[in-house]
Amino acid sequence: MTSSLLQFPDPFETLKKLPALIVGPIGGVIVTTDGEVETYHHSELRKIVRENDFLVCNIPVISRRLGISLNGCFDILELFAFVRPAEFCLPLPIGLALALEMPPMGDSFEDEATILIRSAEQLLAELTKPDYQYPEGVNAIVYNMSSAGWRWGPLIMGALGSAQQMESYQVWAHLSEWEEKAPPPPAGEALINPEEAEKRLITLLGPTAEKRAGQLDYTRSAAKMFDMPQAEDEPQLILAEAGTGIGKTLGYIAPASLWSEKNGGTVWLSTYTKNLQRQLDQELNRLYPDPELKKKRVVIRKGRENYLCLLNLQELTGTATQAKGKILLGLINRWARYSRDGDMIGGDFPSWLGETFGAGRLSQLTDRRGECVYSACSHYKKCFIEKAQRKAKYANLVIANHALVMIQSATRQGDADLPTRYVFDEGHHLFDAADSVFSAHLTGQEGLELRRWIRGAETQNRRGKGLKGRLDDLIGDEEEAGQYLSKVIAAAVCLPADGWHGRLSEGNPFGPAEVFLSHVRAQIYTRSKGQGDFHSIETYTSNPGEDLINAAKELGTALDDLIGPLKRLSALLLKKLDMEADELDSSARNRLEAVSRSITRRTEIISEGWASMLKSFSHDKQPDDNFVDWFELSRTQGRESDVGMYRHWIDPSIPFSNVVLKSSHGAMITSATLRDRLSDTQNPDVEWHSAEIRTGAAHFINPPTRVSLSSPFDYENQARVFIVNDLNVRSADQLAAAYRELFLASDGGALGLFTAIGRLRQVYERLLEPMEDAHLPLFAQHVDPINVSTLIDIFRTVEHSCLLGTDATRDGVDVPGESLRLCVFDKVPWPRPTILHKARREHFGKRTYDDLITRLRMKQAFGRLIRKKTDKGVFVMLDGATPTRLLSCFPKGVPIERLGLAEAIKSTKEFLNKI
Repeated sequence: MTSSLLQFPDPFETLKKLPALIVGPIGGVIVTTDGEVETYHHSELRKIVRENDFLVCNIPVISRRLGISLNGCFDILELFAFVRPAEFCLPLPIGLALALEMPPMGDSFEDEATILIRSAEQLLAELTKPDYQYPEGVNAIVYNMSSAGWRWGPLIMGALGSAQQMESYQVWAHLSEWEEKAPPPPAGEALINPEEAEKRLITLLGPTAEKRAGQLDYTRSAAKMFDMPQAEDEPQLILAEAGTGIGKTLGYIAPASLWSEKNGGTVWLSTYTKNLQRQLDQELNRLYPDPELKKKRVVIRKGRENYLCLLNLQELTGTATQAKGKILLGLINRWARYSRDGDMIGGDFPSWLGETFGAGRLSQLTDRRGECVYSACSHYKKCFIEKAQRKAKYANLVIANHALVMIQSATRQGDADLPTRYVFDEGHHLFDAADSVFSAHLTGQEGLELRRWIRGAETQNRRGKGLKGRLDDLIGDEEEAGQYLSKVIAAAVCLPADGWHGRLSEGNPFGPAEVFLSHVRAQIYTRSKGQGDFHSIETYTSNPGEDLINAAKELGTALDDLIGPLKRLSALLLKKLDMEADELDSSARNRLEAVSRSITRRTEIISEGWASMLKSFSHDKQPDDNFVDWFELSRTQGRESDVGMYRHWIDPSIPFSNVVLKSSHGAMITSATLRDRLSDTQNPDVEWHSAEIRTGAAHFINPPTRVSLSSPFDYENQARVFIVNDLNVRSADQLAAAYRELFLASDGGALGLFTAIGRLRQVYERLLEPMEDAHLPLFAQHVDPINVSTLIDIFRTVEHSCLLGTDATRDGVDVPGESLRLCVFDKVPWPRPTILHKARREHFGKRTYDDLITRLRMKQAFGRLIRKKTDKGVFVMLDGATPTRLLSCFPKGVPIERLGLAEAIKSTKEFLNKI
């Protein structure tokens, strides 16, 4: 329905009156409408910005640097997200220039300001072209965004010539639906011989690519994982350590793609992080250069919480009252219409919108635990999650992450359509992923989530039908099922309710779970003196007080009253599926299966996890040596966020091998850092022992096939390792001075790694001015309001930049060439001395275990440096107390020197500048 026609001024005339603002770490420039360049310090800019409108790039970053709000400015990134939805762009002027394919320009503030002006002109002009690529919904969406006060709204409507008021654009009405298909037949059993795999690899590389012997050997070895298993619960298992530069990604894609084509089956390629999933997806462009074909053959799978929920979008669209929220919803509608798969975390969603509009707003749009109503949802047939799950069944290759693979295997044990062939890249992280998945956390937040899943929303501003809303129309007038459903809902009142944390803090817990948690919290505070008031704190569960024992017993009884009805309800649903198989339509069957599976999964968490943990407080209960328990109070930025009891496997590779590997036919576990090399003369069996333990391979009768391929690089001439022996790493001033001089010596291209966030921030503040003076862009994790994957993209793209970070920037980051030529570590990355680590340390060999973890971390960090045969790199450890026994983590042949800071700076400069 339309109404009045609105007219707007020429947007290009408006742009001519809009100065561009560029803000660096300590100062900035304004390029006026007549081309004058004015330079200011931050203190001067604050007053000017408050009183004027500017064209800017990345409001959150500028706001943090100036310490003020920039609500009146025009952020060019928002315009880009509107005009080019679902397209990639780094949130920097250079990112805009690359995305818009502008001619190369300089990197001065003045050049960056020019990029902003030209970008705005180009984007507005695109909207008026007859062949504009993303026209759907433009008029309706921009009208509503403009009504909410979006600064770009009038300019866009001016570019369009006019705009009509109309009903809100509902993106869910314009998305395609998935269609039910017959289940795919079982995969064939045709084998892949090594010669076939090698031929496929050569095709992928192209005729001009260099043939690398190591990569060819790797591919031939990978083909063996597709042999058929010879015994039950004994898959074809390959452990393959491939040094940096081997080319393992294409090395395993070649035989995997060949097997899937020959057998009509699906191979799951699993990696550790979402950022690495994206890198793997990009590599598959070689295999499927046609985007449409790739959509059919390749699917990215992630957890439900990563995807846009259309029902959440619809409800928020109808209830949004704040202007900022309405503007964000407009951009979300634009993106959702053209998104590849609706993935908001690491997919084609512009992640920097989270910093601009608030991560909290984005989290309201994704699928939240316990709220999905499955086929009862009006958008079920268009749901991004359902589409991805169904496409994965028919795809050739599925790109997943370790956690999803493990959760799927655990929750769907015995299902006929589970994957049978896996490649686990970044396999050294399997231990950590399994540790997270196969653990039990009896905490306030976990209990609250379960309560919401059962009882639905009990407060305003939350959606959630609960079990009753999911099952009412399915069980109808079936009296027995209805009775057990009522019992479940009634028993769930024992769990923590909304506001639980406030009641604990005030000493007013309500219900068995909150009473138990209040005693846990009290024991933590009583026994953890000296652990500080900023970080999370923990204590042992041993020797609890009588009040805690009694509270555990009461909660255990309450949970038993919940477990019984849940089990009976699940059994009744399965019985209905069986008895009414000839009557149920597909929608009802899918809903019954989904709810039954969810009930079973949650019942197992309660009975095998929580209830078992509570029984450990019984005086006659013997501890299970497979697990370690502790109490922990979690803090986020110094504020309490959760509290409870935790149980982890001491060796999480046991459930991983039992649940995931044993149900497969073949699996390859690969990484550049699987083995732990203690010395140059070490027995190879000893080197492989730790890899087999941490990957679960040690839990099989038949030993895995071992593959070890050394890096093709000449480390003796391409790399140096310097250990500084005269620096006080406890002094922030000395530490910052070391980073400063080393970064200057390398002329940027430097990655600074830290073992503590506090030290990172201290060093960052001290580096701002000298890096600015040297024209070396400085970025930092935990400081810049930019997510890690985007920071790494920026670091890879911006010449001579420096990046400070912690664990996430150390592992699995591919930054080849001049972008990374120096890596500086503040201290030896020893494992944190937690209760969990202490238990594992005792189990796996005490100091040997500490050294293993530390060597692997240092090996990962060094592996970032040399990615090509033309690379040169220096690794500097600023901790003079680095033990010699750890240095075997570095490749054979790389020169290692212990020297003073001044000499390390000089040697770094000479080595990197040497032709």
